[in-house]
Amino acid sequence: MYSVEDLTKTFGAHVALAPITKTFAEGETTVLIGQSGCGKSTLLRLLIGLTEPTSGSANFGGRLVDRNSVSEVRRSVGYMTQDGGLFPHLTAAKNVTLVADMLGRPASDTKSRVEELTKLVDIPPNLLSRFPAELSGGQKQRLSLMRALMLDPKVLLLDEPLGALDPITRHELQDQLKKIFANLKKTVILVTHDMGEAAFFGSEIILMRDGRVVQSGTAEELDKHPAEEYVSLFLNAQRGRVYSGAPDR
Repeated sequence: MYSVEDLTKTFGAHVALAPITKTFAEGETTVLIGQSGCGKSTLLRLLIGLTEPTSGSANFGGRLVDRNSVSEVRRSVGYMTQDGGLFPHLTAAKNVTLVADMLGRPASDTKSRVEELTKLVDIPPNLLSRFPAELSGGQKQRLSLMRALMLDPKVLLLDEPLGALDPITRHELQDQLKKIFANLKKTVILVTHDMGEAAFFGSEIILMRDGRVVQSGTAEELDKHPAEEYVSLFLNAQRGRVYSGAPDR
């Protein structure tokens, strides 16, 4: 579904992303993990065409992600950020249907899709008439997920989708998201800084540092067979969390 070849991004002398070549497995959840500034969010932005690479290429469905294809790619990819990205002047419903309305989708189809997604993310329908400022953090993220799924995308790119939530809400949404990923069989690329969350979601975990991939594999592989000392240091720093299959479960 997605592949990158010798993909790099620099800002002046700063290397945000060192050359990376990678194919992301279709129908699986790949987790990008690492400290702030390690390049994981930069990689996600390159995949969806929010920034252009310095060199190399990102490909979606065998097609180069560039200025000519970016609009089509974005219609096939659901994108969700840590703050949800909801527009404060639009109701929840209008936020969810924004792109579908812009594309001129039939109102009846849009209405049916909203009803379907409302049930999927378990949010009360009456909240759709509210504005983002009237919603809790968890409700906002559920609506952001609805918007990301509105066009039934082939891929979900999720940038710290639960990072700003309180522990209880985060725990609830982790369970819900994993069920949704499994039921919909979407290709998911998820960014987090939390190893427990990475192990809970990820079929494959990619640990990054200073713009490069340090190691990829399962949580057990990173733990039992670290590629370098940094892998062990990163895992040891999070030993208070359980990362053998689920966060704090």
